[in-house]
Amino acid sequence: MTSPSLELQGAIVARLKGVAAVTSLIGQRVYDTVPANPIFPYVTVGPMVELSDDADCIKGFDITFDINVWSRAVGFPEAERISDAVRIGILEPELALADNALVYLQHRQNVFSRDPDGLTNRARMSFEAFAEQP
Repeated sequence: MTSPSLELQGAIVARLKGVAAVTSLIGQRVYDTVPANPIFPYVTVGPMVELSDDADCIKGFDITFDINVWSRAVGFPEAERISDAVRIGILEPELALADNALVYLQHRQNVFSRDPDGLTNRARMSFEAFAEQP
């Protein structure tokens, strides 16, 4: 049995590394743990929260997670372009999981901010999903 959030994270990373609109902007730089001295721009997946939401004979999980876009370009346009490509890449076509059933996945919001270092721009993308485990 596979954790729904773990399986979803793997599907998201694989999708982002396989979508031309995303890789044309960030290459293969999609991380869980960011390497030392990363090349900008890049994307991180997480944090991720998995909350049990069982019903009659169904093991359900509400999953909320963030995808963060990190950019050192001047202003927010690069982060905005990347976040748009990431959103579309994750949602279209619908993701499918091998072991669990992904009932829905939706984008909730983007928050654009400047990091305290004064150099780095961030797009924090929030998503929500529901998965059922067999």
